[in-house]
Amino acid sequence: MTLSLHRSTRVADPEPGVPGRPPWRSRLYALEGRTAPYVYVAPFFLVFAAFGLFPLIYTGWISLHRYRLGSSMSWVAFDNYAWLFSNPQFWNSLWKTITIGILSTVPQLMIALGLAHMLNYKLRGRMFFRVSMIMPYATSVAAATLVFGQLFGRDAGAVNWLLGMVGIDAVDWRNGDWTAQIALSVIITWRWTGYNALIYLAGMQSISQDLYEAAALDGANKWQQFRHVTLPGLRPTILFTIVVSTIGASQVFGEPLIFGGGQPTGGALGQYQTLGLFMYQQGWTFGQLGRAATVAWVTFALILVLVLLNTWLARRRERAA
Repeated sequence: MTLSLHRSTRVADPEPGVPGRPPWRSRLYALEGRTAPYVYVAPFFLVFAAFGLFPLIYTGWISLHRYRLGSSMSWVAFDNYAWLFSNPQFWNSLWKTITIGILSTVPQLMIALGLAHMLNYKLRGRMFFRVSMIMPYATSVAAATLVFGQLFGRDAGAVNWLLGMVGIDAVDWRNGDWTAQIALSVIITWRWTGYNALIYLAGMQSISQDLYEAAALDGANKWQQFRHVTLPGLRPTILFTIVVSTIGASQVFGEPLIFGGGQPTGGALGQYQTLGLFMYQQGWTFGQLGRAATVAWVTFALILVLVLLNTWLARRRERAA
């Protein structure tokens, strides 16, 4: 009787194939596996929110106020934007930003593509040339602009000396309209060509060599291989450099500021005043922080439009091809 009662009061063993309740350690490991990716990426989003998103939103809020240095803000709604779009100086700086961007970006990317194509071949001292490409990018904006400012000097500049060797009169690079923009474009092109060339070189080396061998077997020469193999394989890289160069061109600031002797006017007639200089002038020369924030937000909107336009054109071309 006692034996049978003991057997009846035993806890039934779990059925085969039915898992029991996991212990607390297993549940802790499962929770860690689900939350670890978010913990790893959280510092980036926290830093971005503090130093990227919040300043952007707060700048937009300031642009809706009249705000001078040392005074309180007063709500003006869109008056700053109405003032901006009716200001001829803004349209001049916008046009100068576009022209300087075109004069510097187009030659820069074309030269970078050619240099990368040459460095993609097995040349002697190839590593030396690759390191030399990045040296201008490592040079500070101030140093590069000061040196080129001396080269483009009117009376004792090396550029005018070379022009005089071929019978061309000296050019007043700083005070001319297009001459000042060309001089600034040369500085920007010199600094960023090597950087883009290395990006193109990395993209070229990711293209399979089998494609070049197949093209050579079909009788394609070097130029035809470049057109029909290299360029199609570099389309994502070219799109990336165009977008980055467009953003950089719309934010040109250091070169024209130093080229003009530290004055944000961009020359006597504003012949090379960019949006960056115009924003700096409104904020720190005139003390109009609300208007400076308005320029910053319009520049941000312009960058978004240009990036979306470049992306749309690139995708449309890929679909057409």
